[in-house]
Amino acid sequence: MRLPIAVAMLSIAATPVPGQHAAEIEFVSVGRAAPLEHDVNQYELVGATVLPGGEFVGSARDGETPPGIDPLVRDLFSSTDFYADRELWSDPRYFRCNSPLAIESLWAGTGPSVIGDNPPESAPWGNCGRDYPRESILSPYPFATAQEHYEALLEETRTRGGPEEYTYATVPGDEWNGVYTQPRFVPDNEYWFTMRHVQVPTILSLLTEEYQTRLVQEIYHHGHTNKPMWPSQFCWPEGFVRRWHEWAAYERYILVTPDLVQVLASGALNFITNIHVGREFNFEGPVPRLGADVPRWYGETVGFWDQDTLITWTSNIQGWVTHSAFEHSNMMQAIEIYTPMRDPSGEFLGLNHEAILYDSEALVEPVRIIRRLVKQAAYDDPSAGTFVFAECLQAIYPIDGTPTPVAPGVTIELEVPDMYDRPWARTWAEYWESDMERPQEADIFSFE
Repeated sequence: MRLPIAVAMLSIAATPVPGQHAAEIEFVSVGRAAPLEHDVNQYELVGATVLPGGEFVGSARDGETPPGIDPLVRDLFSSTDFYADRELWSDPRYFRCNSPLAIESLWAGTGPSVIGDNPPESAPWGNCGRDYPRESILSPYPFATAQEHYEALLEETRTRGGPEEYTYATVPGDEWNGVYTQPRFVPDNEYWFTMRHVQVPTILSLLTEEYQTRLVQEIYHHGHTNKPMWPSQFCWPEGFVRRWHEWAAYERYILVTPDLVQVLASGALNFITNIHVGREFNFEGPVPRLGADVPRWYGETVGFWDQDTLITWTSNIQGWVTHSAFEHSNMMQAIEIYTPMRDPSGEFLGLNHEAILYDSEALVEPVRIIRRLVKQAAYDDPSAGTFVFAECLQAIYPIDGTPTPVAPGVTIELEVPDMYDRPWARTWAEYWESDMERPQEADIFSFE
């Protein structure tokens, strides 16, 4: 049984937890713990929304234009063909200065509806003067690939006398093993990937041209047609990058052995990261891998210890989508660094989780995400409960291009989707883009 949220929050509130920052280490590394100049927790929400207390956050409602803003002739909410508007995508006004998450939520996806009485034209405006700096999203490290990054960190560790080869007697399991709070419930633990504090054009600037098209397609069908195709609502697979989505998974269960470190979580489905300590990738194929030349939903991961810090490299990842964020390709790879956080007395508090994402097909440059995993309880603590393995039982089906609840016993006609052919995009194109002129050169139905 999971800990009640109130109990978890009370436990965390008693622990000193700083704002978002890089890990604190005693040396300047070639590829980890570089300072993060801008703490997203110090930035205001970008998009239009209604806070739990009822306060509207935005600059105008009901399709009205904010004072001092010169609206575009057409935008996401008035256009009938977003493909034809590519030259406008770099202007925040095209999205009415809303963040990706705010647009996803306009029709009450995660809160009260703020779409207005004449949707989509009555969509509200966010805050045009707010954004999170792009330079604090990009990786601060000089590496072009995950392999270069991993090998540089490994060489650095060797110069420091490592990597550490732990036994069952010496592995830091007493500290690491246990249940870690869902990152969303940790105070001041916002990070840019939650998509609350960034303008859409800032995220688009991170992506290649094709993946920009894919993201605007998704945002259009969130905000304009109200036809979200979230994989979890259909019990479709979850993808690797979904691990950073704020509601994708609940508590993290971490188990440390000398040869394998496992991170387990569940939400609509289950997430598992098996970190194979000391193993090496097979480089025969399009990407490094451990097993067969077949992409895995959460990839395959190797790692090593630099003293009590765990450094990992994940490859062989299946391309997929993370709604409100962006799609990633089969070329996605990640370097992740788990660094212990301690209070002034040296007491273990949890892990600083730094990730650098590389994707030569989807990203124009590598990006970095930093968040904190706060330890909630040891496994022998009665408050820890037990891991809840999720079984996703489908009750919503994409019927005629619309997510539709279907009661047990009802017979429906359904085309079985091809999970390796971006079924969300196929549905949008078939049912909601018949009058649009999709660019012929853009192959938006492939992960390759």
